[in-house]
Amino acid sequence: MKKRITLLGGGSWGTALAKLLSENGHEVTVWLRDEEQCRMLREERVNKKYLPNVQIPENIVFSSDINEASKDADMLLIVTPTQIIRGVLRQIDKEYKKNKIIINASKGIEKGTMCLVSDIVREETDDCIFAALSGPSHAEEVGLSMPTAITLACESKEVAEEIQDAFMSSYFRVYTNEDVVGAELGGALKNIIALGAGISDGVGYGDNAKAALMNRGIVEIARLGIAMGADVHTFFGLSGIGDLIVTCTSKHSRNWNAGYLIGQGMTKDEAIKKIGMAVEGIPTTYGAYELSKKLNVEMPIVDAMYNVLENSADVKETVNKLMLRDKKEEKL
Repeated sequence: MKKRITLLGGGSWGTALAKLLSENGHEVTVWLRDEEQCRMLREERVNKKYLPNVQIPENIVFSSDINEASKDADMLLIVTPTQIIRGVLRQIDKEYKKNKIIINASKGIEKGTMCLVSDIVREETDDCIFAALSGPSHAEEVGLSMPTAITLACESKEVAEEIQDAFMSSYFRVYTNEDVVGAELGGALKNIIALGAGISDGVGYGDNAKAALMNRGIVEIARLGIAMGADVHTFFGLSGIGDLIVTCTSKHSRNWNAGYLIGQGMTKDEAIKKIGMAVEGIPTTYGAYELSKKLNVEMPIVDAMYNVLENSADVKETVNKLMLRDKKEEKL
């Protein structure tokens, strides 16, 4: 059934998902705050800044008026960086963010509040049903219709299947899951591990080091997830190990690229400027660090990444400290 779907954000991921949903026959509107960018996208039908190799279908509407874009939508799809989601939702009139299906396709933890996006949506909207779209899915590949599989987590099975129907296509496969917290944490925390993987590569360490980092990284992710009530099995799936693999090993990954630049000697601010897009793993490191202390969860990789980002710790010395931690059994 055709849906009216509004995307809040028009970066690379927003552009790729808008194209997918339009191809599936839905009425798609993309909101961007910049009217000049809207005009360019309307006229040129190419997102030159974020996804230059993808042609944008003619029937996708672009708007800089967030209320006009949102008021008649059946579904709101969030594709803005996590750190600005709260501010974006506050721009929408109360009547237009009530009784909606809200799908989040961003991955992160809000710095300062330690909120997951589901928490933010719950606080900033009324009677909305939340779902998280997460998994190994580079916008560059989805935009070019390359095969992709992803997780859709929602506590309502009926709504999950409705969203699944909206997104499924010949190249985009959607699996449903009821574990919203697990899907959100897997998507958010893997960015921290990807930063570490990039740093490892930037310093010049090999595959052994990166494999160990990824493996122990998923252990830390699951450890925090269990403490927050998630199902450990979620972390074995697409939004856990699947997303971790692609983000730690692909040069499409902003987080890997930022880590690589830091490993090469740049500061975090220099790396962010060089990437030119949101690097979700950096603010999420702070949120995860705070959560781990609050919940008394041991997360040595997160601690190490926090020390590198916040205190400019030497990366080689930081790796050495990780390697020389007290010996222990391999377990969660």
